[in-house]
Amino acid sequence: MIRLPAIAAVLALCVTAVTAVVSPAADPWLAIEGGDGPGKGKHVVLISGDEEYRSEEALTQLGKILAKHHGFKCTVLYAIDPITGEISPNKQDNIPGLEALRTADLMVIATRFRNLPDAQMKEIDDYLRAGKPVVGMRTATHAFNIPNDRAYAHYGNGYGGDKKEWADGFGRFILGEKWISHHGHHGGESTLGIIAPDAQDHPILRGIKDGDIWGPTDVYGVRLPLPADSQPLVLGQVLAGMKVDSAPVTGAKNNPMMPICWVKTYSMPGSDGVPAGPSGRVFTTTMGSSTDMLSAGTRRMLLNACYWAMGLEKVLPEKSIVDVVGPFEPLAFGFNGAKKGVKPADLQ
Repeated sequence: MIRLPAIAAVLALCVTAVTAVVSPAADPWLAIEGGDGPGKGKHVVLISGDEEYRSEEALTQLGKILAKHHGFKCTVLYAIDPITGEISPNKQDNIPGLEALRTADLMVIATRFRNLPDAQMKEIDDYLRAGKPVVGMRTATHAFNIPNDRAYAHYGNGYGGDKKEWADGFGRFILGEKWISHHGHHGGESTLGIIAPDAQDHPILRGIKDGDIWGPTDVYGVRLPLPADSQPLVLGQVLAGMKVDSAPVTGAKNNPMMPICWVKTYSMPGSDGVPAGPSGRVFTTTMGSSTDMLSAGTRRMLLNACYWAMGLEKVLPEKSIVDVVGPFEPLAFGFNGAKKGVKPADLQ
């Protein structure tokens, strides 16, 4: 004879098992609610997805700084393995959650050679057609690599198709430059920021002086002059080592110095290729690895850029708070070096 307590225990186990099966999976992105601050009521969407520079770490930390210290609501998106639900930077064709751009006031992007499906690319395209602001970091100059037979092939790095206004792709047309080269020796020569001539009074440089911006990533090469209304803000002095106090290299690498951040505007073209959409502000930096984020000056540059891009420079403090939020021990840049087994929910 089976006793009632035993039956009740079995039923309880069954209910628990069923509940575990039907419980919804955690969202494959990180939502960080903002608090009080100048950014209250504004929504920033940060799009990671690169194999080398740990954008999944850099943008998570930037999102936390924006939310916790400044009040912005932040949604951080990741390259996700759809089977495991884990962050997988080598997964080039899946960044779920781009629908968040529909309510975004700012898009921060740090992807590298992504080949996203048309439905995901449409969210980015719709955002840009609205003329909303963009902050592009490091490999965003070569954010996409989309085959020529696809609807959004013109976003691809080095695009050379019929849409002449999109020559060289998203990087050149929206951000101001595509992938060109490693100007500094990759992994051996770090970058020190020197304020560009006549740029010191720009709001993005508020609270920043020569030498405050530093990172172990090397200076990227760009074509000079930068296109259209681009304005260089900071030049990258190539250092002969991987420490902030390393001496500058001598010779042509620092003469002239390459811009490592600049501002510009964009306007999406109409069917005739002529700019027809509303104009949006753009900030581009060729810095932005997670290890670059260890520098308070680099964090301040990025934070100030977010304010400026959204037209909030009037409420930008003289020296913005950029203290790291929570534990932050970024991994060194390099391929196949991302932390394994991490889901967005683990990054709260």
